[in-house]
Amino acid sequence: MSEGTSGDTSGLITISRQQSLFAPWATDVLLNIVVLGLFVEYSDSIVIDSFTIVILAAVVLKALVAATLRLEHRVRSFFRRRGGTVNKVLGIVTAIVILFSSKFVILEVIDIIFRDDVEIDGFIPLVLLIITMIAAEQVVSFIYERLSGAEDERLVPPSRNASNGG
Repeated sequence: MSEGTSGDTSGLITISRQQSLFAPWATDVLLNIVVLGLFVEYSDSIVIDSFTIVILAAVVLKALVAATLRLEHRVRSFFRRRGGTVNKVLGIVTAIVILFSSKFVILEVIDIIFRDDVEIDGFIPLVLLIITMIAAEQVVSFIYERLSGAEDERLVPPSRNASNGG
C-alpha cells in the first residue's frame, strides 16, 4: 500500500458490506484450518482422514460456533433488556446452558456430516478445540485492530494536519 499525497485520494480503498463480512469469516476459517490441523497432528483425541476434510470441518465448525454465539448473545440481550436481578441471572444461566449444550449439538452435526472421516473423542477435546479456535480469532482480531490504529496515524501526512489548522 502506498502513502498518498495530501490532495490525492486515489489510494483510498472502498470496501463493500459483503467484503467486510467475508474477510473476517475467511480469516477465521483459515485460522480454524491451522488450529484443527495442529490438533490432529499433536492430539490423539481428534483424528481426521485428510486435509480436504480438515478444510470442510473448519468451515462447518466456524458456522456452528458462529451460530451458537449469535444465539447466546441474542438470548442474553433479551434478558438484559427486561432488566432486574432475576432476568440478569436467567440470562447468565441460559447463556451457560446454550454454550454447554451446543458442544453436544456440534459433536452430533460433525458426526452426521463427516461420519468416519472425523473422530472427536469426547466433550473435553471439542471444548479445548473450540476455545483455541476462538482464542486464535481474538488474537488475530486484536492484532488487526492495533495495526489499524498504527496505520491510520502513519498515513496522515503532518502537512495535512497543519494546513487544516489542527
